[in-house]
Amino acid sequence: MNIAIIPARGGSKGIPKKNIVDLAGRPLIAWSIEQAKSSQLVDIVFVSTDDDEIAEISQKYGAEIIKRPAQFATDSSSSEDALLHAIGFIEREKKNTINIVIFLQATSPVREKDDIDNAVRKYSSENADSLFSCMRIEDYFIWQDEDGGYCSVSYDYHNRKLRQSIKPRYLENGSIYVFNPELIRNERNRLGGKITIYEMPFWKSFQVDDRDDLEICEYYIKTRLLKQKSKYEEQTKRDI
Repeated sequence: MNIAIIPARGGSKGIPKKNIVDLAGRPLIAWSIEQAKSSQLVDIVFVSTDDDEIAEISQKYGAEIIKRPAQFATDSSSSEDALLHAIGFIEREKKNTINIVIFLQATSPVREKDDIDNAVRKYSSENADSLFSCMRIEDYFIWQDEDGGYCSVSYDYHNRKLRQSIKPRYLENGSIYVFNPELIRNERNRLGGKITIYEMPFWKSFQVDDRDDLEICEYYIKTRLLKQKSKYEEQTKRDI
């Protein structure tokens, strides 16, 4: 069985009730639930939460709820804590054998309907143990503060190469992770073993951390995702 897990705790500092804040007419978490439910390769969608309101809204959009214990829902709790608890719950209480876990961040809502399936297919075709979604970066020159000065970390500024000769790098965008349950149990990490990637374009790589991010994500949802959906629905009507 392939399962999607969407962790969504109630506490959020930057945006109160962030996981259910309105985004283009729906609660933020609803986008990830609906995308997972539309996937051909996801059998069940679970939301792991400590918050009753998030649970109620998530159920409304078709997710099954895993009540997360308070010790796994603090500011210092990791996503891995929530994922391991959820996997254990599903295997123990639901009696389901899990083959693949698809971990979706509710705060990364800008995905097309095929992204999850394409990521799972790539993970399976490469016999990987884990996969992360990312965006390709080819001309980012990164510096860091070090001992009161600054040093270049992604290139040698003494030997600045032409853009076309720079080897591509890949930045995790936090949208999709795929792994098998044994990997996270053994590594206590969503990534490990043979790692592969699923590339997504820049416009799908925004995460909601503050109000400005909400505006950016809403722009791309309205101008890309919803517009494409409208075109598809109109074409379907014509074909009928």
